Amino acid sequence: MKVGDAIAEIMKREGIDTLIGYPVNHVLEHAAIADIRTIIVRQERTGIHMADAMSRLSSGKKIGAFAMQLGPGTENAYGAVAQAYAESVPILVLPGGYPRRIAHIDPNYNATVSMRSISKMVEPLNVPSDLPNVFRRAFTQLRNGRGGPVVIEIPNDIWDEEVPEPINYRPVAVTRTGPEPAAVRAAVDMLVGAKRPVIYAGQGIHYAQAWPQLKALAERLAIPVCTSLEGKSAFPENHPLALGSGGNAIPYPVRHFLDNADVIFGIGCSFTETAFGVEMPVGKRVIHSTLDFAHINKDYECDVPMVGDAALTLDAMLGELDHRKVAARPWTFFADEIASVRAAWLSEWMPKLTSNQNPMTPYRVLWDLQKTVDIPNTIITHDAGSPRDQLSPFWVSTEPLSYIGWGKTTQLGYGLGLAMGAKLACPDKLCINVWGDAAIGFTGMDFETAVRERIPILSILLNNFSMAMELPIMGVSTEKYRSTDISGDYAAFARALGGYGERITDPSEIIPAIKRGIEQTRNGVPALLEFITSQELDSSKHPTKTKNAKGGHYV
Repeated sequence: MKVGDAIAEIMKREGIDTLIGYPVNHVLEHAAIADIRTIIVRQERTGIHMADAMSRLSSGKKIGAFAMQLGPGTENAYGAVAQAYAESVPILVLPGGYPRRIAHIDPNYNATVSMRSISKMVEPLNVPSDLPNVFRRAFTQLRNGRGGPVVIEIPNDIWDEEVPEPINYRPVAVTRTGPEPAAVRAAVDMLVGAKRPVIYAGQGIHYAQAWPQLKALAERLAIPVCTSLEGKSAFPENHPLALGSGGNAIPYPVRHFLDNADVIFGIGCSFTETAFGVEMPVGKRVIHSTLDFAHINKDYECDVPMVGDAALTLDAMLGELDHRKVAARPWTFFADEIASVRAAWLSEWMPKLTSNQNPMTPYRVLWDLQKTVDIPNTIITHDAGSPRDQLSPFWVSTEPLSYIGWGKTTQLGYGLGLAMGAKLACPDKLCINVWGDAAIGFTGMDFETAVRERIPILSILLNNFSMAMELPIMGVSTEKYRSTDISGDYAAFARALGGYGERITDPSEIIPAIKRGIEQTRNGVPALLEFITSQELDSSKHPTKTKNAKGGHYV
């Protein structure tokens, strides 16, 4: 069997039925021959972002895969691989490589060397007879432990070589590890004795599919729950104990309860200190449950570390509570406080969320979007910058994996590929990406891929003809050279690519336009709705956002 056929056979055995890529990489043709759907994108970044979403929405059970050509194709893919690494997303990446005799000669780009720092594992496929072992190692890394991209570089002079038959390969086993029993007991001691505990849940809840256990623990001990941006939708945000999720912009209930907590229980999170995450208050007792030893005490000192799968950890804690016969606690006290704090916060924001001003506020667009779509049957993601900060605090996620949150490296243009991958993974859902006039400049041409490949997503584009977040720090360059000015007729652009495009300038037309866009997606047509919005300046200048000690803000 030829190398390409053997790779396709192994991917099929591992459940991969879609391979996204950009030619020339011969594995794309071999995959098509093996009845693996091949999707060709306009640029490598978007394709890897699509594979990213496919892995996320199956909680890593079904691995997204991407293949690209040697040299420039692999170079162009670097940023997207780095993004997946920062977000701990398992993706199989198959770059082409230069012939083995010149693979390490400058200036030939060698993924094995260059992508080592942004991948969980990277390895060249140099010996055809070793192909099953290489892919066995790869899928073991993809399916076990903390997620991350795995890169297998395929030299361009290996395709005509033979792999011995029959292929000695069977799908790899998945293993999970649980926490130290003593740590479980210590964590339960701390939570049972806490006066104002808060649970901070990350995307590890999604990968472990530990949503029922998280809800059970919160309800058992009446603990308010907030999530990281990556963990958003891990806990139903319409629940009386839900605080919302935090990123660069943090809903006030999250800040209020974290700052007043005596114990913070982080589960399925890394507690990574980042400008685009939730700043943890100092002086609190911390329980930290994570899948990766390297995250313990990395950025925040913890009192009780627990290393293991989030579902196994929560199962152990619930079992310990049963063993101790700890009775369920009433929710009333915290639920009433949460409702009161949220009501006061929302009342402050309602003028923007419901404003009739023209140009319309982006907050009004997203508020009306939330009121129009069927939330349980919608998957939504944001882009970097203002769209993320304007969407995440107010969007109420009620179903697991209905919101794809991200932000550790904040690459512009990420959301389009995520929405396309979400639609491939969940074709019956309405899949939405919210982006701005800067983000579309990075990946917008792949809207044509959505049209060509019949991936009917809904793109909500907020166009204020400016890089508004940069205005307060680029005053002189803007005044002299208009450096932050950007523009375009993006609705016309969408129509030119074969999709549905509509520009909306009147706030009264927001909801009717959204309904028209949804109808287009139901007819199999990708839709882009371009809303002409006001410039919302940097958060530190906004009257209803307050800076924290490190210069971040909550809304």
